[in-house]
Amino acid sequence: MIPRYSRPEMANIFSPESRFRIWFEIESHAADAMAELGKIPAEAARTIREKGGAAVFDIDRIDEIERETKHDVIAFLTHLAEIVGPDARFVHQGMTSSDVLDTTFAVQLSRASDILISDVEKLLAALKRRALEHKLTPTIGRSHGIHAEPTTFGLKLAQAYAEFSRARARLLVAKAEISTCAISGAVGTFAHIDPRVEAHVAEQMGLTVEPISTQVIPRDRHAAFFATLGVVASSVERLATEIRHLQRTEVGEAEEAFGAGQKGSSAMPHKKNPVLTENLTGLARMVRAYALPAMENVALWHERDISHSSVERMIGPDATVTLDFALARLTGVIEGLVVKPERMKANLDMLGGLFHSQQILLALTVAGVSREDAYRMVQRNAMRAHAGEGTFRALVEADADITANLDQATLDAAFDDAAHVRHVDTIFARVFAD
Repeated sequence: MIPRYSRPEMANIFSPESRFRIWFEIESHAADAMAELGKIPAEAARTIREKGGAAVFDIDRIDEIERETKHDVIAFLTHLAEIVGPDARFVHQGMTSSDVLDTTFAVQLSRASDILISDVEKLLAALKRRALEHKLTPTIGRSHGIHAEPTTFGLKLAQAYAEFSRARARLLVAKAEISTCAISGAVGTFAHIDPRVEAHVAEQMGLTVEPISTQVIPRDRHAAFFATLGVVASSVERLATEIRHLQRTEVGEAEEAFGAGQKGSSAMPHKKNPVLTENLTGLARMVRAYALPAMENVALWHERDISHSSVERMIGPDATVTLDFALARLTGVIEGLVVKPERMKANLDMLGGLFHSQQILLALTVAGVSREDAYRMVQRNAMRAHAGEGTFRALVEADADITANLDQATLDAAFDDAAHVRHVDTIFARVFAD
């Protein structure tokens, strides 16, 4: 995790203090369940819970033990025994390290999911507010980066709202899939531990029982989780890229807020660069990059190996922390986005109504002209307008072939800007049905 791109709440989930506390909770809940089943003394489970629960684990001491044992879970259990005393012999009964590690990772990713879902909900609120604000703010739509037909800036933001609504739904599914508990022993057969212990730990930790584990929770779950984060990051990049384009000098229709005292360039005092959305593009690339190693982790040897372990120690915190930061930053960009309706109008008018070409085409076909002939009539005037020989409307109205088929009232209707956005209310009703 890089502090520059980390927010405390998410980063804390993966801190050593948080990890060791979750490890203890799993061990303590397992001990409680075993005591309830008569497998260990009830007094021992109580001592484990009370002494361990009140302890502040010494990370330096755990690290010191691990340097000797070369095993992180054993190092923790040894330190826990120093705190609990003789009853620590009942800790970890019938369990294996992966029971602790995999269940902990599930808890961490589940809690991270809650933060990410909350992040998306805040972004959705910002998008909805700005979409309603600019519901009828006309702007040119572009395909291939070229002027196409009018839309509204509100529709651009409504599209993003719909996309991030799907992101929220995907995160909910990903959380449910990743939130499983495995306390099943060395190769997942429960040979030395009762399945009811697993069920108890799962309930206490807010997880569901993994139907079948082999010592580890199957990694297809993790692959799906990190792939989902990658898709959400791609949505972040899509919106960031749109804003970057709109801020280009030649477009100038919207831009990131530029604070008092902010500097855009060390060399050029005039610069106002889209640095936040460029940053978001880079962060999205990193989150997507974490999906591939998660997929490669699926194919472990037999019941388990640890080739996945080093990968997950990196991608677990890095992917979630990075996406958390990116979503929060994107929300701030949307909230502060400077929208320029006057520049949008100027760009709309740049080519003298050229974007009405399809309306003229359709009017001609309705008047009885073949589509091929109608297309030819409209296109020749469009190309002349592109060449600077006049506005598209003036050229169309001077074309005898067109005026022979369309009267002035029909031409006026075909050049009506409002026709392009007459169904905005319908689209908004669909998007914001909630």
